[in-house]
Amino acid sequence: MAISFRYYLFFTFLFGFFSFLLAQSEERSVFVKKIEGSIQVDGVLNEALWATAETTEDFWQIFPLDTVKAIDVTSIKMLYNDEYLFIGIEALSDDPNFIVSSLKRDFGARNNDNVTVVFDTFQDGQNAFLFGVSAYGVQREGLVSDRGIDISGFNLSWDTKWFSESRSDGKGFRIEMAIPFSSIKYAENSKKWGFQAYRYNLQTNERSIWTNVPQNQIPVNLGYLGILEFEKPLQKSKNPIYVIPYLNGLAASDFNTNTTKQSLRVGGDLKIPIGNSLNLDVTLNPDFSNVEVDNVITNLTRFEISLPEKRQFFIDNGDLFGNFGSFRDAIPFFSRRIGIARDKEGNSIQNSILGGVRLSGKLDENWRLGVLNIQNKEDLTNQIASNNNTMFALQRKVFEQSQMGVFFVNRETFGDYDFISEDEKFNRVIGMDYNLASTNNKWIGKFYTHKSFQPNDTQGNLSSQAFLTYNTRIWRFSSDWVYVDRDYRSDLGFIPRTGIFKSGANAVRTFYPKDSNIISHKLGILNLMWFQQNLDYKKTDHMTRYSYIAQFKNQAQLEINYNNDYVFLSNPFDPSRTGATPLPGSAGYQFNSWEITYLSNYANLFNFTTEMGYGAFFNGTKFSFKGNLNYRFQPKVALSLLWDYNKVNLPKPYAQSNLILVSPKVEVTLNKQLFWSTLVQYSNQTDNLGINSRIQWRFAPLSDLFLVYNDNYYSEAFIPTFRSINLKFTYWLNL
Repeated sequence: MAISFRYYLFFTFLFGFFSFLLAQSEERSVFVKKIEGSIQVDGVLNEALWATAETTEDFWQIFPLDTVKAIDVTSIKMLYNDEYLFIGIEALSDDPNFIVSSLKRDFGARNNDNVTVVFDTFQDGQNAFLFGVSAYGVQREGLVSDRGIDISGFNLSWDTKWFSESRSDGKGFRIEMAIPFSSIKYAENSKKWGFQAYRYNLQTNERSIWTNVPQNQIPVNLGYLGILEFEKPLQKSKNPIYVIPYLNGLAASDFNTNTTKQSLRVGGDLKIPIGNSLNLDVTLNPDFSNVEVDNVITNLTRFEISLPEKRQFFIDNGDLFGNFGSFRDAIPFFSRRIGIARDKEGNSIQNSILGGVRLSGKLDENWRLGVLNIQNKEDLTNQIASNNNTMFALQRKVFEQSQMGVFFVNRETFGDYDFISEDEKFNRVIGMDYNLASTNNKWIGKFYTHKSFQPNDTQGNLSSQAFLTYNTRIWRFSSDWVYVDRDYRSDLGFIPRTGIFKSGANAVRTFYPKDSNIISHKLGILNLMWFQQNLDYKKTDHMTRYSYIAQFKNQAQLEINYNNDYVFLSNPFDPSRTGATPLPGSAGYQFNSWEITYLSNYANLFNFTTEMGYGAFFNGTKFSFKGNLNYRFQPKVALSLLWDYNKVNLPKPYAQSNLILVSPKVEVTLNKQLFWSTLVQYSNQTDNLGINSRIQWRFAPLSDLFLVYNDNYYSEAFIPTFRSINLKFTYWLNL
């Protein structure tokens, strides 16, 4: 293939750089007065100080329309003293029967009546803090990264200390919040923050927002924030040092090896603030065992599937480390690699970590810094070496809202091991990313070049991307070009496949009918092609998808897809992953299929998602039927049933499999501190039946006592494989 990827990347970069940047049309601001006293957080808003605060209201609808003002009134007042930002909210409604799915923290907005506020504390349009409260006073907090351009930049796994309460009456509900300045990061002497607030009103299916955001953007899009202006500049926060010790007792039985294990682990984390903008995290003998198990997924592809990070040590400023590269094609640093290793049989197992440090945050209004170093423990029985895992990231804001970043990733073996070959002793990756963004996120782009180094291997090893999207209320166009060299390697990254050149294009047209139960129609076409490097850039994959999406007034959604696929198998492959006779390699397969998906209104006590598909699959056929049923006894009990059925019917002697994944779940929230959940996951593809039952008592802010029972069986023979019970205690101390 004669294309020079370096020149192509350079010219595509110039195209993105010189694209016109369009500004938002509405500017709103709210003034916040400083007070000497304090506010009692009880949800009543009866203090005389509230009468002195400026009121901001006059919200816009974002659903079902985005061109009119909201019907139900939402008003917000804010005050502050040296320690807290106080927020008072009135959310008026004629219907007192509020919808709240659960009393558990970090609820989902779309099935809870709630109000959420967003603060861009550095007013740079890059990252923000989010705090929300439901009509029943349940809290959620999260981080917004990558300018909030899509849901991938929205993370509710982050936790911090703050206070809130809610009270309701026949006219709506009222919320009071007190957010400690020590719980968030901001620039010392700052006087202005970016600010947004939005509300989900499920009785009328109305979503409203303070500054107008078009429906093609999500509410946390940081390109549409207003201004929060403090009366006096904020002083340096009195940031405490946080000590978070843990104690974990484990009793486990492995029935495959006929061994039992009892252990008591002690360790913890230390959070040390450095100024108002940086944080030093230290972890010693961390316990990264999952008190909440990962969801099992049926995988019919040739490639590995990534799962989200849930461990608190990696969450804060996680985008600074994890957003380099292409999310779907080549990520140089994927934190879930740390603490996981492969044993001598090639199986993924948990690998203990001795300790680690992480420094991350803002250096000033333009610069962000991230440094991470973690040492894992050797495991000679499973032939796992002791490795040092390091990442350095430096990011600068350029032009209006764009970013330029550089990084260095290093995984290096400590010690001499006879089971480690020379080319496995270290792996290093360096790179540079440019993230293009207009002030209102209509133009979004990513352009990067990365290079890896291994022992005696320094030639080539490149990964590059040129991606550009133009997104308006009516049209969305995307172009994506990715190159991953066959020798490119990142041991701490996520790279589904190497030695490929990928070309992609996407176009979506949205129609907004008037006087209809359908809010919008979307017609789209997606075209993706992959070319294999070691086959002289022969096309090995081609997918074309034609899609139609209808969004209804009651929040239901219908989606229909027609797919045309071509796959050239370089190597033999069993699509069922069940050990059946693999399809032969060096052969191409052309097949078509269709899918129809329906999502009901999530606000209903009973709601569901269902998807059905049928069509050709390699040299046979595949029928799929998947979905999720949910019913709640509001607000304390939620029942759900997830299923994924795939009938793969290939001609003999190849796979003829009925792949079944069934996952029922029960969640009981007795109150805002005590929760019980049980998840059962049955998969005949992985031959596993797993049971995870967990009791969580949040006895103090961010302090928990967990009792967790895990049980695993071979799904076909129903023979036990592993069983454990954990008692885990964590406590958040302020020094």
